[in-house]
Amino acid sequence: MGLSTHVLDTMHGGPAAGMAVALYTTQGEQATLVKRFTLNADGRSDGPLYDNDSLRTGTYRLTFDVAAYFKARGVKLPEPNFLDKVSLDFGVAHTDQHYHVPLLVSPWSYSTYRGS
Repeated sequence: MGLSTHVLDTMHGGPAAGMAVALYTTQGEQATLVKRFTLNADGRSDGPLYDNDSLRTGTYRLTFDVAAYFKARGVKLPEPNFLDKVSLDFGVAHTDQHYHVPLLVSPWSYSTYRGS
């Protein structure tokens, strides 16, 4: 399955449908945009970000537009927001394995892990 992501909105207790996300490849401080997408009703991308044939060993970044998502849901956020965009930098060492990068997020906190 390659690379996938999923976002759960822990404030509202469900998927973060409609959240904007960007995927980058990275080399040191340099990031190259691969694609931008919006999460579907299940809080997922429509299909894998990379399949196993396209995924390469290396480093990547997923950037989630958290503040815009919560503002669109009608959450009153302070200015400046505590969380604006959440960027997760991660490495792929084994392209024959599935890398799932979930995000659990509220306007004030987030956590992630390598999922399956």
